[in-house]
Amino acid sequence: MQDVVQEELALSLKGRDFLMLVDYTPQEIRYLIDLAIDLKRKQKAGETHHLLKGKTLGMIFEKSSTRTRVSFEVGIYQLGGQGLFLSGNDLQIGRGEPILDTAQVLSRYLDGIMIRTFAHRNVVELARGATVPVINGLTDLSHPCQALADYQTILEHKGKLEGLKVAYVGDGNNVVHSLMMGAAKLGVNISVATPEGYEPDADMIQQSKEHAAETGATIHICRDPKEAVADADIIYSDVWASMGQEAEQKERELAFANYQVNEELMKYANKDYMFMHCLPAHRGEEVSEGVIDGKHSIIFDQAENRLHAQKAIMAAIM
Repeated sequence: MQDVVQEELALSLKGRDFLMLVDYTPQEIRYLIDLAIDLKRKQKAGETHHLLKGKTLGMIFEKSSTRTRVSFEVGIYQLGGQGLFLSGNDLQIGRGEPILDTAQVLSRYLDGIMIRTFAHRNVVELARGATVPVINGLTDLSHPCQALADYQTILEHKGKLEGLKVAYVGDGNNVVHSLMMGAAKLGVNISVATPEGYEPDADMIQQSKEHAAETGATIHICRDPKEAVADADIIYSDVWASMGQEAEQKERELAFANYQVNEELMKYANKDYMFMHCLPAHRGEEVSEGVIDGKHSIIFDQAENRLHAQKAIMAAIM
């Protein structure tokens, strides 16, 4: 019976876009996490797993990246396919070609498209015009690949997801939007502490709460980092000024002055807490060196799992 369920889940994912976690059922998300863990095991054991032999992934980058580019390029190679780097400046969309036209042309050449961009509408428009699966590598609204890798990492370290508490301290950005939806879908409780004016998007909060009601998870937004971190199993932080917000750096440093994740704040968490950060990190700013480089930090396991989670996404939908 379990094999039948797995086959049905595999079929449900084939040919799908991966734009936001809200588009996927809890069972489909857990299937992807389990697939990522299995592909990771195969890679570590040196087993060949060319599930996408002869297939090509086009990777559009309008935002530069370390982890996203390397993990997708290595991932498609390990799956037996090929990755093609496409800078936004090199494509005709950088000179005004409609995204719908670009989507239709690329679909004639490629088996899948990943895009890392600013406006979320660009990903939606690309997916609308493409006839091959489109993967959201990051937008200003959502970062589903990161969240999938994060929950894979938590599962590996904690042995479960349901009922755990994740505390996010910092800016209410694209990362926390996907973390909240992932928590809602997977039965994880999440508490988010942000300064006034830097809360997660109201629609993202509402959507997450609606889905959390179905799994028994809780979505809590507050101002006090101590309140968020109290009895938390996972503490998560991100930079205060994301790419494209560099002009706001000084203003944000003032607003987030009391939101550093440090040893003092960690006293409120569970003793066996794990610290996570999607990287790149600014040590001494959003997180102290003692925390990010300490024994509770799992940031590099988390970074590695971008490779395995994205391989699962590509293998499932391409």
